[in-house]
Amino acid sequence: DEGASIIDIGAYSSRPNAEHITAEEEMNRLRTGLEIVNRNHPDAIVSVDTFRASVAEGVISRFGPCIVNDISAGELDADIMGVAARYGVPYIAMHMRGTPADMQGRTVYGDITREVVEYLAGRLEAARRAGIRDVVLDPGFGFAKTTAQNYELLAGMGGIAELGCPVLAGVSRKSMIYKVLGVTPDDSLNGTTALNWECLRQGADILRVHDVAPAAEAVRLFNFYREHGRI
Repeated sequence: DEGASIIDIGAYSSRPNAEHITAEEEMNRLRTGLEIVNRNHPDAIVSVDTFRASVAEGVISRFGPCIVNDISAGELDADIMGVAARYGVPYIAMHMRGTPADMQGRTVYGDITREVVEYLAGRLEAARRAGIRDVVLDPGFGFAKTTAQNYELLAGMGGIAELGCPVLAGVSRKSMIYKVLGVTPDDSLNGTTALNWECLRQGADILRVHDVAPAAEAVRLFNFYREHGRI
């Protein structure tokens, strides 16, 4: 109602050291959320945040087409790209190293921007080979990256856009904001809005957020600025 274009629903937490749950439990949780969305917003575009092929297929077969949002870009379950291709749905490939449980121990890079771009280029090629037509690329802010690396990657995000696919950026209330500001996630909305603008400036096409109205306003202002500000 506040202006979201897509509702993204996830049931497996990807925070560092998050609890592992089974595919059955993940599906049960998703079912609850999807039933609420279908009841209240039956025409909404839905994105399902899962790295499991069985869960993606279960959601699509029961609730219809959705965007498959995979934090592992097909590396935690190689069959998930085949599911997206078979059902002809869009697929989001995100950069991450390892798993949510161990990713923050995998933050050594030579050139983080170059390595993330090369990784996503490789996963894009894999998605194309699998037969996926619509691919979105996500740099994975906060996933296997230090605070400083997140900002370095943000500054070089244009290299991802040059791969020719829409780019999704998710910085909302993340530690890259609240650690720098010395606040809590609850007090990170202003920082989120500032970085959302920079994500748009660096080529993001989709913002994944918790606070819809402020993000929608940022997008409207940015689009007006881009039209009239000669950038």
